[in-house]
Amino acid sequence: MGLVQLLKSQFLSQLIICYVFLVSGLIVNLLQLCTLPLWLVSKQLARRINIRLGYCISSQMVAALEWWSGTECTLYTDPKSYPLYGNENAIVVLNHSFEIDFLCGWTFCERFGVLGSSKVLAKKELSYVPVIGWMWYFLEIVFCKRKWEEDRRTVAQSLQNLRDYPENYWFLLYCEGTRLTPKKHQISMQVAESKGLPKLKYHLLPRTKGFWVTVQNLRGAAAAVYDSTLNFRNNEMPTLLGILNGKKYHADLYVRYKEMFCYDNFNNITLSVFWCNLLYLRDLTSPLTCRRIPLELIPEDEAECAAWLHKLYQEKDSFQEHYTQTGRFPGPIVSPPRRPWALINWLFWCCLLLYLLGLLLTQLISSGSMLTILASLAFCSTVSLGVRWMIGQTEIDRGSSYGNKEVPLNNN
Repeated sequence: MGLVQLLKSQFLSQLIICYVFLVSGLIVNLLQLCTLPLWLVSKQLARRINIRLGYCISSQMVAALEWWSGTECTLYTDPKSYPLYGNENAIVVLNHSFEIDFLCGWTFCERFGVLGSSKVLAKKELSYVPVIGWMWYFLEIVFCKRKWEEDRRTVAQSLQNLRDYPENYWFLLYCEGTRLTPKKHQISMQVAESKGLPKLKYHLLPRTKGFWVTVQNLRGAAAAVYDSTLNFRNNEMPTLLGILNGKKYHADLYVRYKEMFCYDNFNNITLSVFWCNLLYLRDLTSPLTCRRIPLELIPEDEAECAAWLHKLYQEKDSFQEHYTQTGRFPGPIVSPPRRPWALINWLFWCCLLLYLLGLLLTQLISSGSMLTILASLAFCSTVSLGVRWMIGQTEIDRGSSYGNKEVPLNNN
């Protein structure tokens, strides 16, 4: 272990990171609260300001992944589709198998310039988590209670609110509904067997209702679906605590465009890319229709859309099998470079807050008040425990019980 790695693994270094993240996050939350009156005057201006404020928080986590731990993120995709990334609204369908899969998604959002405006369909409980959850509230993140009768209306309304969003965004969607665990996988495959669906080896059965509602409400606003699959080399199982300790991981993300399929609304026959484009009168040489999955190629009928998504996850499973056997995804590597802005933002908050902390410590030492010193130690302990609690919300072993019930799940 080198000297730098040794310093990264020390509790003091981790405490400083936690202190900077939590205090800066609360400051940003307060600034976001101050934008509430502006929503009444200019909603679009308030949105743009909150995008920048949200970036101040989320980019710190990206900086921790890219610059502190040095994790390498490799992108497999079609080079002809590469220029479209970050220049259009899109729905990103990502597998939910790792504790830091959301952070890897944020990393690519950052590299394509849409981190501040990125969206996600998240469980309602996360909206109450300080810093991240409160930031998401002002960024108009779509929250759900996982109760279809209530979510069908509230989620649709939240998605409709994004139709006039002033900047490009990626809407991250975990169609599996919950993070993959052996128990959840076993129960999910029992449901697949009962419904006559092919079993998946590396994914849970997708929850089709949320996907259908998202696609229906973002038609005309989002241009395409990005079918994305994440994995880590050498069977790595990354954690946020590992990132905090400066541990380096190797992430591979596969964004698939070429292998498209759709359903003819007349007879439910799976069509090739050629026939899909012929049916919708598209030019086969256009990168917009050949290199990714435009929303107009996804069926509007709920049952047909569900069948489409099940087919998509069967193909995602085959790509994971390919990765397991070969150690890589098919296709060329087109990885965007790291941008310096996340690091600059992180260093700014570190310098500002550590300077203020230094002034405070100097006054404490000069005052000699034991009560004040004990209060400061209690504050530092609270910061450490608070961030550790937030990290715990992402751990697989402490994940939600959603999907653990040994009863047939409503996936259609």
